[in-house]
Amino acid sequence: METVKIFDTTLRDGEQSPGASMNLEEKLRVAQALERLRVDVIEAGFPISSPGDFDAVKMIADKVRGCEVAGLARANRADIDRAWEALKGGENPRIHTFIATSPIHMEHKLRKSPDQVLEQAVEAVKHACRYTSNVEFSAEDAVRSDLEFLCRVVEAVIEAGATTVNIPDTVGYAVPEEFGEMIRRVMERVPNIDRAVVSVHCHNDLGLAVANSLAAVEAGARQVECTINGIGERAGNASLEELVMALRTRADRLPYTTRIDTQHIYPTSRLVSLITGLPVQPNKAVVGANAFAHESGIHQDGVLKEKTTYEIMTPESVGIPTNALVLGKHSGRHAFREKVKALGYDLTDEQMESAFEAFKALADKKKTVYDEDVDALIAERVLRLPDRYRLLYLNVNSGTVTVPTATVQLLMDGVARQEAGFGDGPVDAAFSVIKKLTGRKPRLVHFSINSITGGTDAQAEVSVRIEEDGVLANGQAADTDIVVASAKAFVHALNKLEHRKQKSFAAHL
Repeated sequence: METVKIFDTTLRDGEQSPGASMNLEEKLRVAQALERLRVDVIEAGFPISSPGDFDAVKMIADKVRGCEVAGLARANRADIDRAWEALKGGENPRIHTFIATSPIHMEHKLRKSPDQVLEQAVEAVKHACRYTSNVEFSAEDAVRSDLEFLCRVVEAVIEAGATTVNIPDTVGYAVPEEFGEMIRRVMERVPNIDRAVVSVHCHNDLGLAVANSLAAVEAGARQVECTINGIGERAGNASLEELVMALRTRADRLPYTTRIDTQHIYPTSRLVSLITGLPVQPNKAVVGANAFAHESGIHQDGVLKEKTTYEIMTPESVGIPTNALVLGKHSGRHAFREKVKALGYDLTDEQMESAFEAFKALADKKKTVYDEDVDALIAERVLRLPDRYRLLYLNVNSGTVTVPTATVQLLMDGVARQEAGFGDGPVDAAFSVIKKLTGRKPRLVHFSINSITGGTDAQAEVSVRIEEDGVLANGQAADTDIVVASAKAFVHALNKLEHRKQKSFAAHL
C-alpha cells in the first residue's frame, strides 16, 4: 500500500475560521496533539502576518519533533525570509510559498500577466531553496486556472527546486470526477512531475472537500492538506478525521495508508473544539456525538447482536472513550491521573493538581463524573490560560414574578471589579453586567447549550459567538449551572475578541 502524507493546517487555515484565533500556548498544545497524532506536516502559521504568528511558528518549530513544521509565505522575498527566521530551528522545516494562477485572481487581485506570475513563482521557489530543500509551492485557485498555464507553472517551480506542488481547490468549486481528472492530467502533462510530491488542498464550500481529496489520491496525489474537525475559511477544509478513516475503513477500494495514530483522533478533535470555541456538530462524521449513537430499535437490536451490523468502524479505533462510570467524589488522585492519561492528556504535576481540585469540586455536585466532564474541566482549568478578564463571582435572581438581576465580579487586568444590573432573563442580565464592567459592546451572534452527559446533574456546555467592530470571537464553557456556564463562555469569548483584535489577519490560500 502506498503512503499518503497528511499535511495539517489547523493552526494556519483552520485558525482563520471566524472567531477561532488561538494564543501562543494554545497553539503549542494543539501542535503537540498533532505530533501525538503523527501527522506528517504541521503548517504552524503565516509568519509575516503578525508578530504573534511569527512567535507561534518559531516556538512550534523549535519544540516539535517527529514531523515537519511548515510556514506559509507569499511568493516574495520578505515573506520567505520571515518564514525562514521562524522555521530554521525545526526538524526538516518546510517553506510553503504560493501565488494565484487563475485568470480571475491574476487580473483582479494580483493585476499581473500570466508571464509575470510564472516569473514570480519561479523566483520565490529559488529564493526559498537557498534556505532549505524542503520547499512547497501552491498554485492558489488552481481549479479555476487554465490547465495549460497551470502545467507550465508546476513544471517551472519543480525545475526551480520545489519538492512538493500543491493543487488547491481554494474556493471549493470542483466536483470529485472533475478534480480527479485535473490531477491526472497535470501528472500526465508535466514531464518532471516525478521529482515532486503532488498535494491537494480542498475547501468545503459545496460539501465536497473530502470526496475531492480522495478522488485526487486515486489520481496520484500523495499529500492531502486538511484540518481537525474540518475547520477553516468559510465552510472549512477537508476534515482530517474523515479522510484518514475513509482510507483506513475502505482500504479495499482505496489501497493507501497514512502514519496517523487513529486512537488520538477524538482527543485531538475535542481539544481543538475546546480551545477554538467551535463546537463539533452532533452528526459530524467520525467524531460527532451521534457518530456511534443508535436510537432506532432495529439498529439497537442489530448492534447488540453484532456491532458490525451498523458500525463500520469502532469508537475505540478513533479514541472515543467508553464512557465507563468510574469517577466520583471518593475517587483519589491515582484514579484521576490514570483517567486523564487515558483521555490523551499529558499534564504537568501542577496542572494535574489544578485539574484534580476542579474534579473534586465537580464531584461534590455530581454523583458520577464522566469522561466528557473531565474533558470540560481540563479545558477550563488547564488549557485556557488566564486572560484579561476572569469571572470571580456571579449571583442571579430570576423567576416568573421577579425582574431578572445579576451581580458579577470580574478580575480585570489583575483588579477585581463588581457591578449589578438587570436583563430580560438571567443570562441576559449576566451578559449585560459583564459588558458594563468591561466597557465592551459586542453583539451576540450565536448562543447554544448542550448537555455534556445525561442526567439532571449533567454539566451544560455553552457556546457563544460575539461580534464587535466586524471582528468575531467564539467562547465555550461548561458548568452544572447553565447561567454560570453562559457567563464563563461570554467571558471566554471576550478574551478571544481582545486577542483577535490585536492580531493581523493572515492572507488565505
